[in-house]
Amino acid sequence: MSNNMQSTPVVKNLLIANCVIFLATYLIPSFNSLMGEYFQLYWFGAPRYHSYQFITYMFLHGSISHLFFNMYALWMFGRVVEYDLGSRRFLIYYIVCGVGAALVQLGVATLAGEYYIRLVGASGAVMGLLLAFGVMHPNERLFVIPFPVPIKAKWFVVGYALIELFLGSSGLNSQVAHFAHVGGMLWGLALLYYWRRRNKIFF
Repeated sequence: MSNNMQSTPVVKNLLIANCVIFLATYLIPSFNSLMGEYFQLYWFGAPRYHSYQFITYMFLHGSISHLFFNMYALWMFGRVVEYDLGSRRFLIYYIVCGVGAALVQLGVATLAGEYYIRLVGASGAVMGLLLAFGVMHPNERLFVIPFPVPIKAKWFVVGYALIELFLGSSGLNSQVAHFAHVGGMLWGLALLYYWRRRNKIFF
């Protein structure tokens, strides 16, 4: 990665916004209650559901580890993707992946009769960034714990998607929105190829 990609503006502002909101929810009980009641994403038919929650849920996190891993992945992959797409298109891509992830997760929950679902976190949008990195830099080698050798980005993305699909289908680790992760990747893939067909991006 070149030094020009060390601090891209949208990624920097997303990092700041997520961290500030997390600190506010952690330090101010009334703010935490407000965020939980109005800004996490509820199922479509729930009394507290509002359409704006498809955006706001991406800025809430349930724990410091949840925040850390999402922000680390946002920084690691997002600055490269923003450099590739440009800031404006990157922000559109990020939002589309996050909203698409939520639609997939709520759709699966509806089919399963799980009407009490609540979503928080940037994971779906971040998985879209991982997908974009793998598509646009397929042969970039990533060092991933616990593998002793680097893995090409394209194989890491494929493997990660299959694991998420398996975990979601099997019900293992059901506290994690696995279908949202898969959904973020699918919407990201569709948008990238849509832009490519219209000659907006090249890879």
